[in-house]
Amino acid sequence: MDLLAILGGINDFIWGPPLIILLMATGVYLTVRLGLIQIIKLPTAFKLIFKAENKGAGDINSFGALCTALAATVGTGNIVGVATAIGAGGPGALFWMWLAAFFGMATKYSEGVLAIKYRTKDANGQISGGPMYYIENGLGKKFKPLAVFFAISGILVALLGIGTFSQVNAITSSIQSTVGLDGRITSLVMAVLVAIIVFGGIKSISKVAEKVVPFMAIVYIIFSVIIIGAHYEAIIPAFNSVFKGAFSASAAIGGFAGATVAKAIQSGIARGIFSNESGLGSAPIAAAAAKTEWPAEQGLISMTGTFIDTIIICTLTGLSIIVTGAWCDGTKGAVVTQQAFASVMPTLGPILVTFCLVLFAFTTILGWCYYGERCLEYLAGVKVITGYRMLFTLMIALGGFLELDVIWSLADIVNGLMAFPNLVALLGLSGVVINETKKYMKHIEKNQ
Repeated sequence: MDLLAILGGINDFIWGPPLIILLMATGVYLTVRLGLIQIIKLPTAFKLIFKAENKGAGDINSFGALCTALAATVGTGNIVGVATAIGAGGPGALFWMWLAAFFGMATKYSEGVLAIKYRTKDANGQISGGPMYYIENGLGKKFKPLAVFFAISGILVALLGIGTFSQVNAITSSIQSTVGLDGRITSLVMAVLVAIIVFGGIKSISKVAEKVVPFMAIVYIIFSVIIIGAHYEAIIPAFNSVFKGAFSASAAIGGFAGATVAKAIQSGIARGIFSNESGLGSAPIAAAAAKTEWPAEQGLISMTGTFIDTIIICTLTGLSIIVTGAWCDGTKGAVVTQQAFASVMPTLGPILVTFCLVLFAFTTILGWCYYGERCLEYLAGVKVITGYRMLFTLMIALGGFLELDVIWSLADIVNGLMAFPNLVALLGLSGVVINETKKYMKHIEKNQ
């Protein structure tokens, strides 16, 4: 058995039942303890995106922190991942993506709370926060090995996987298939653009994210709605297939071989979590930089990220694929979504999907650059930041020249491993989350 096959087996195990059960169980537990906060306080959370007080220590405003986190989470998973999940598990996989997102909102809320509660400043006066800090400062010094493990995992994912090669590959292959531009040229151009932005630090990254993320989301949402609307007669049958497929095997149609309920559950939940990253511990690194004095305030704002990523964007992708029947053709990945869009806009559709995929992937690169930087700063201090940014930019430039399936498999494994120390902290510090929530709710009541 070769190395790639071994890593593939490990990856399937990590992203299989153990991690899925732990992530879902944590989300259910936090949902119960927080009294369905993702339903009751969702309207308040959306109001805070634009009306947060933005007082207190922090490098960027709350909206900028949310956009930075969304930059990293709204990525190829929203286009490719949804198509992959439905291709493997049938339309029912979309239902399990919704369920993962619902409980994941409570998890993401808790991550945001702890990110603000236990954040600190580095030697340059910049905010540092995230799981490595709330593990060590919240659970105690004896848990530092878990914090170090998380930080190392975050660096590897940023430099070798989600932050670099997989995104560069998505961009270069999409552009090459659409306009014929050599992937090596694309990767070099991207490296220059990334360097210009990331050497400005979190403030520069958040400024770009604040402009690009809302724009790309709105464009994608509008055209997805057009695709779905053009097949309006298939909308109700699509929802029927989603709910029926979630609890019963999907029939074989065209190139589709049929899917079991277990496959729908695993594909939907795993891809949903992979897309919105609730519980993986990445988003709280960006949340920690927000200007706020109330941990629960940023927790609520962070919670909307999962809603936007999965309940809105992934749902629109999924419905586009189902109503058009593109999932039945036997194709895979981004091509499925391109075919769905092409059914209504033969020429413009594939170009739009490519355009959105490029923006989604590019912003993911920016977000993960910051995540990796903060993880490395936790381990080695500020002296390594400039070198890290140079290395990250080099990885982007190399992305169009290398075929590194082994590294991508390794990065997926490490990305899954990030979740374990983070979930230990979320469960161990759930009492802190509850107390901070109560404090903030009293504050809101007094000022109404």
